[in-house]
Amino acid sequence: MQIAIPPRVTDRAFARLAEIAEDTGESHALRVAVDGGGCSGFQYDIRFDTPAEDDIVLEKDGHKVLVDPVSLPFLENAVIDFSEELIGARFVIDNPNASSSCGCGISFSM
Repeated sequence: MQIAIPPRVTDRAFARLAEIAEDTGESHALRVAVDGGGCSGFQYDIRFDTPAEDDIVLEKDGHKVLVDPVSLPFLENAVIDFSEELIGARFVIDNPNASSSCGCGISFSM
């Protein structure tokens, strides 16, 4: 059985998590998951959550990004980043496994 390589989290994404923690006074873990659905077959579920026992935890300076074992193969070698553009600021996924993605950046196919 081949083990999936976890995604990489950029310094910019960890810096944004640090800013959120400073603004709220609480440190929240960011969950990045893949669900079925969306206009392209799969969609990202990016939200703050509590770590589960079987999560892969990517951590820097006490800030955590969580990936569940079911989502891990879909996110292999992906990059989790934070983007600030004119249309808004958000966490984004650069996923080399996606064969196409929706214009919203939340939905993709493999």
